Amino acid sequence: MSCRAWLFAVSACLVATDFVCAQPTPSGYRRVVFDGTSLDGWTLENGAEAELVDGALLLKAGMGWIRSDHPVTDFELRFTWKALQESKYDGGVFFRANPVAGKPFPQGYQANLLQHGEGEIIGIAGTKTEGLVKPGDWNEFVLLVVGERAKLTINGKKAYDVAGLKSALGFVGFQIEVPQGGQFLLKNISLNEIGFTSLFDGKSFAGWNSGEDVPLESCWKIEDGLLICNGDKGPWLRTRQEYGDFNLRFDYQVSPGGNSGVYVRVPKDGNHHRENDQQPTAGFEVQVLDDAHESYKTLKDFQYCASIYDFVGAQPRNCKPAGEWNTLEINCRGGQVTTVHNGVMVTNISDETIPAFALRLKQGFLGLQNHSTRVAFRHIRIGNALEYPAPK
Repeated sequence: MSCRAWLFAVSACLVATDFVCAQPTPSGYRRVVFDGTSLDGWTLENGAEAELVDGALLLKAGMGWIRSDHPVTDFELRFTWKALQESKYDGGVFFRANPVAGKPFPQGYQANLLQHGEGEIIGIAGTKTEGLVKPGDWNEFVLLVVGERAKLTINGKKAYDVAGLKSALGFVGFQIEVPQGGQFLLKNISLNEIGFTSLFDGKSFAGWNSGEDVPLESCWKIEDGLLICNGDKGPWLRTRQEYGDFNLRFDYQVSPGGNSGVYVRVPKDGNHHRENDQQPTAGFEVQVLDDAHESYKTLKDFQYCASIYDFVGAQPRNCKPAGEWNTLEINCRGGQVTTVHNGVMVTNISDETIPAFALRLKQGFLGLQNHSTRVAFRHIRIGNALEYPAPK
């Protein structure tokens, strides 16, 4: 590149980024987390109310918050917002935040949606913003949080790029304090979970094998970006790669009476049952089920959805009705395994709390079970294992 061309490129960068050359966002799993049609993937806390209005999310009533089902440490959050109150509006964006018993709002960081303080992170110097918000109109925020740094752009212009954060695992969410700050509308919400990679591209079986000597297409198909088991006779689906410590996240949908499961750290043959140390090595299974179906009324605790099969039942049971989308997270870190179902931790075990679990493999393949019923999966991604609290 000639000197003149280099100077032109630098000048263009300076103009385009408000005199700061933007650094590329670290890689991660980016997806739309609010599509204007449902609240799938979100949890309302402390009696707060939200609803859909013309494709937007209305923060309707109460004193609480609405949060993501999955926690993150590093992320990029994009959304547009509009305050319905002309003046003295007040709200906020929570991040690296966790619920506090008996309090309406979580403990963590908050980027304000307060009039004349839009975007300012409470307690972090250098985050005051001025003149970037369009009063009474839609505004776009892009909040990038990596390590100790937070960067915000408002309506395409740099608001700040500062240090001073402490790394912490927590949820992303929106404050709802209608009695004090009025209602807000939100739309175009997307989240990049930095450090996660896709296990399903929505278009192909790349990264997956048939778990048996039968073509996977005999019962698995890809349709409208979904990975679907149609329930016909056929194999389970196995990852091409083995995994040890990881955090696996996905959405799933069962049909009425649906039954499936996720094989975890299994050998190539998919063995996920073992009753004593004389049997072949095995991984384990996390159950996927239509809990409310009449035929499942008398199952053992560990056979219900999000349970760790053979070991512990999910508590509470919070499976949504058949046909609705659920979120499930499986975290494996050494001998500790945790499942988070629809935003709630429902199991947490370890080799110490259940010695028999120590007999199960600590590395192996992941798999999706064909149990002769229809089940659909989407947004399958994997990242590093999280440090959840030790089980009691």
